[in-house]
Amino acid sequence: MTITSPGLRRGGLLLALLAFATLGPVRADDPPQPRPEATAPAGQKGGGRGGNAQNTPQNPPVAAEQHRLPPDSTTRQTLELSGRTLNFSATAGSIRVFDDRGEPQAEIAYTSYQLDGTDRATRPVTFFFNGGPGASSAWLQLGNAGPWRLPINADEVTPSASPEVRPNAETWLDFTDLVFIDPVGTGYSRFVATGEDVRKRFYSVDGDVSALALVIRRWLEKHDRLLSPKYVAGESYGGIRGPKVVRQLQMQQGVGVKGLIMVSPLFDFREFTGTSLLQYVATLPSYVATVREAKGAVKRSDLADVEAYARGEFLADLVKGEADGEAATRLADKVATLTGIDQAVSRRLAGRFDVGEFRRELDRKNGKVTGRYDASVRGFDPYPDSSGFRFGDPSGDTLQAPLTSAAVDLLTRKLNWRPDGSYEVLNGAVERAWDFGHGINPAQSVSELRQILATDAKMTVLVGHGLFDLATPYFGSQIVLDQLPAFASGPRVKLVVYPGGHMFYSRDASRQAFRAEVEAMIKQ
Repeated sequence: MTITSPGLRRGGLLLALLAFATLGPVRADDPPQPRPEATAPAGQKGGGRGGNAQNTPQNPPVAAEQHRLPPDSTTRQTLELSGRTLNFSATAGSIRVFDDRGEPQAEIAYTSYQLDGTDRATRPVTFFFNGGPGASSAWLQLGNAGPWRLPINADEVTPSASPEVRPNAETWLDFTDLVFIDPVGTGYSRFVATGEDVRKRFYSVDGDVSALALVIRRWLEKHDRLLSPKYVAGESYGGIRGPKVVRQLQMQQGVGVKGLIMVSPLFDFREFTGTSLLQYVATLPSYVATVREAKGAVKRSDLADVEAYARGEFLADLVKGEADGEAATRLADKVATLTGIDQAVSRRLAGRFDVGEFRRELDRKNGKVTGRYDASVRGFDPYPDSSGFRFGDPSGDTLQAPLTSAAVDLLTRKLNWRPDGSYEVLNGAVERAWDFGHGINPAQSVSELRQILATDAKMTVLVGHGLFDLATPYFGSQIVLDQLPAFASGPRVKLVVYPGGHMFYSRDASRQAFRAEVEAMIKQ
């Protein structure tokens, strides 16, 4: 789904940035040829679940060579679409990252598509990554922008649905080359170094960003594309990654980026989790959009009254708190009216519905819960009489099986790249191991967003959201973007909101509209 992945499924994460000084330098290069003594024994496979090479500290460093990904595979492809034919080269491969001592640390897998017959110096190239932390780029590639698409309509797809991909009429390949990157621990990307230190570096806010920026620069060098106009696209936790990666490229890697494309991003953990009152302001418009959508089609303009209330009287009554009984009752009753949730329940919660409570209470009488990624999707609560929350996400859980199979089939059958180990479309172990930091400053990328826009006066940013997304609600991004200084206002920074959830591009009309916005941005 690209997803906001599991890291955004739970609000109680440790959310502070890791100091960059702890990361240690890394570099990328073409993987060296393994020494003969490092050859893997016959039949031994590298990587385990998540593509992580599990070696004990006693193993010599050369043991990591047993877990190498196969050589890059480049194939010629033709895509027949209505009114046009696209001929392009597809490369599935990896870039190896080294530490400052020249020891291999990890192999980062990528899939790239480059259109034939273009001038590489002027042809744009866009780099994609998803979120999580722990999500592969399959969501953006196979759900949205790649040459082939898997239908991932959450209200229709089941785990047993066919994983066969089909030509994507809305591919972005018409106007930009595409590079989809899987951070280590996702897709087939894997560690090749032993010990916990390397994991701690890569599974951290800044270590992750450094690795992604390095891989982007190395891909540009490897494919002779340093002169190309460059764009970065990130989804969900990609909202933290995106501005930070662009800043790293600008300041550390010597690579300028023309535009940043954010899909259902989270920019700031500080205000929209924990005890912050702004989390209720951010989610209320999406709650009401979900309720109104059940009665008919909804667009953002239909929520003008709710947005005004959320910014105004709702926020004022929240600040007054339960110490002001009149304000608390007024707020609770208004929320009950807007959402249709029982007034007694709303009063008990003082009108403060966190996402889990809203998802359960909205249709509790029918034993159903709403989706987190797409609240317009309903699913059965497996424990409808439980006093606790014991349900998954009906708008996300159903997608993992077909998307995983589709990604593996694409890489192995169409692109002729056959790594060993398991493909991880959504690796919860990465999120559980992630180091969000140990300080008083929770993870946020608003600082870098301001810096990259101030540094490059020609850079543009496009932010896309779905109305029914409860993982990263659109109004949260609106609040963040409204705080930017005048030099970062429209048209340089644009927010577009469509019917749909976290993966709003699963809806045909929303996918088509967003593609048109991206094309206009890149062609301007």
